[in-house]
Amino acid sequence: MDSLFARIMAVVLGIILILTVSLGTLSYYSLRNQRISARLDYLASEAEDIASLAGDLNSSGYTLPFFQEPRKALNRKAQKVNDEFGAYIAVVDRWGNVMDNLQTAYSEDPDFVASLSGEEISAALQRVMAGETIQVQSMVGNDPTFTVGVPFLQYETVAGAVLIQTRAQRIESGMEDLLAQVTGMALLAAAISAVALWLVVRGIMKPLGELTEAARAMGDGDFSRRVDETRGGRQMRQLSATFNGMSERLKKMESGRREFVANVSHELRSPITSIKGFAEGMAEGVIPEEEHPKYLRLVAEESNRLSRLVGDLLQLSRLEREDATLEKTDFDMDEMFRRAIIRRMNDLDQKDIDVECDFRSDPCMVYADQERIEQVVINLLDNAIKFTGDHGRIRLITEEVGETVQVTVWDDGIAIPREDREQVFERFFTADRAHTAGKGTGLGLSICERIMTMHGRKIELLDPPEGTAFRFTLDRGRKQERHSDNPDMLPSGDTPAEKEEK
Repeated sequence: MDSLFARIMAVVLGIILILTVSLGTLSYYSLRNQRISARLDYLASEAEDIASLAGDLNSSGYTLPFFQEPRKALNRKAQKVNDEFGAYIAVVDRWGNVMDNLQTAYSEDPDFVASLSGEEISAALQRVMAGETIQVQSMVGNDPTFTVGVPFLQYETVAGAVLIQTRAQRIESGMEDLLAQVTGMALLAAAISAVALWLVVRGIMKPLGELTEAARAMGDGDFSRRVDETRGGRQMRQLSATFNGMSERLKKMESGRREFVANVSHELRSPITSIKGFAEGMAEGVIPEEEHPKYLRLVAEESNRLSRLVGDLLQLSRLEREDATLEKTDFDMDEMFRRAIIRRMNDLDQKDIDVECDFRSDPCMVYADQERIEQVVINLLDNAIKFTGDHGRIRLITEEVGETVQVTVWDDGIAIPREDREQVFERFFTADRAHTAGKGTGLGLSICERIMTMHGRKIELLDPPEGTAFRFTLDRGRKQERHSDNPDMLPSGDTPAEKEEK
């Protein structure tokens, strides 16, 4: 877990570093361009001031005493611009008079002045004399140069132009402090992000570590471990809750498995012990020979009981195989109930149970796997017979509802306790109502539920005013005419359920 934490931190820190450098570079160039644009605007503003002074000077007609004061002001402004930008400044009027700081500029930067292009200056002056204000960047020799040009007016007519040229590096100078500021802010942001990331990842990894330890304990068979569901983000809390739910289910499954093994062991031991005892008694002469037929019948009954238990286990195992399939056909649900009643007639007569068939559409055709549904019917009917007292009642109901058929099996026996209702279909559940000694393994309802799941349907436990009722639904089949009007006619050959028992 620590190595995973280190790897995650390394990867995310690398991403933060890349993003910080990228965003820092983007911010630097954005701020640099903004500062250059601001300095150009400032230079243009200074050019406008010089143009205004040049206009005043032109209006004085270069005569005393008006000539001296505008000239001094113009010189001061030009000197200020030259000091800040090392620029070449030229003031030209429409009569061809030129004032410039060529000598001053040459004394400060002779290479720059020597590189100035007369053709470029002439072209720029023509644009400005036409009334255009310009801000352009061009190459003078091997160096980039900024040129600013502003016209000045007299009687609403362009009287001349002010042209300022300076090296681009003078405009772009002083960016070192900007780079330092951006670098400092980027490093600060990266540091804050790294600390925040460490806290977040640590907050995530710590619950994950606990989850890993709990999972390892679960792998070792300890299903009692739980994790804190209140720590971490929403997804982590959901994961913790899911893990705890899984642990609880696994704990119940393990408990059910152990109980199932104990119950099956008991169910197996009981008939085996009886068979062994009767066989030894007859072999050793403890049981008189005239009593042998009686005890052989008991041995046969115990053998059948043992066979049913093994059959249930095998049946559930076959249903849960991935390659288990259904063979759906159209068949009469009412006829299936009639056959089931005939097969259980002896059990019904022994307990004097009255069976009511409430077939609201006869025939009632369904489209399903006939053999599997017969297993469901036999299981539900057997349960109803087992848990219905003497002189009790069982009601079998079939009803078409839309494109489905509802099938209900009700008995007036003791109702399933409310605390057991949610677990009654669990394969290893064994409450008194679902499993008692000698009355089954608690697998019958699990088999029914699995068969209905394979059909894409559900079997549900109803809540009638008295007794117990189970209901399931099937797809409606195509209507067919009944082959016989005699409900008591026995079918020729074995039914699918009889074949299953054999």
